[in-house]
Amino acid sequence: MDVHAPPPPEDPGLVVRDLAVNYGPVTALRGISLSVPRGSIVAVLGGNGAGKSTLLRAVSGTLRFHRGGITAGEIVFGRTRLSGTAASAVVARGVVQVPEGRRVFARMSVEENLRAGSLGARDRRAAAGARERVHTLFPVLAERARQRAGLLSGGEQQMLAIGRALMARPAMLLLDEPTLGLAPMMAARIAETVREINAQGTTVLLVEQNAAMALSLASQAYVLEVGEVALSGPAADLARSDEVRRRYLGIEDDRAASPAGASAGRPALARWSA
Repeated sequence: MDVHAPPPPEDPGLVVRDLAVNYGPVTALRGISLSVPRGSIVAVLGGNGAGKSTLLRAVSGTLRFHRGGITAGEIVFGRTRLSGTAASAVVARGVVQVPEGRRVFARMSVEENLRAGSLGARDRRAAAGARERVHTLFPVLAERARQRAGLLSGGEQQMLAIGRALMARPAMLLLDEPTLGLAPMMAARIAETVREINAQGTTVLLVEQNAAMALSLASQAYVLEVGEVALSGPAADLARSDEVRRRYLGIEDDRAASPAGASAGRPALARWSA
């Protein structure tokens, strides 16, 4: 062994470079570039139709189920190319998506839903460990193991959807609007669970319309507008940005009337340009 050999390069996590996606003749994403370092939470913000869900579909390999396709660029996770890879292979490489709308198997029990998340796993001990992790994060799922998933509340179904994804023991979790339609208290509980999942070592790419919540969780954030990255930067800086506060947080800056005050102390954010 060569003790003087240089250390291996750091794992870059998820890297998206110049990504373009079409649904037939319609361009949904163009020139998207972003990175999600290992162990981080990165948020993607934007209004309806901005391309947030399309971005997650491109990463998870599920675009073809929506009649979409990547037309340019590449997606790499841990130096392995994901773009053009089947969804099952993406999961096998440690990237798992929790889709918008939860989409649990309503007629199956809670336990059967969790078991579906570990299909293909050959290590029973690892599967048991994953189930224990899910039950620790969401005790209600253990209590209602035999109950039909369709009878759970919206918040409990979201817990089940996340738990089902965790059964695959992902290195990276793709969360699409995890607090959509939930009461504020349940949304806050889901947010804290996302923080805990990340603290346990799982990287998270979070798509969320609740910008205040997303920015409080993330270290880095991107804002999409009509399929392009409009703003990007540290999440704390975006949370202080007048533009983000006005458009996504619903806060009018009381210094906006003063040209000097409007820019004082505000960070400069990266803006995408052609």
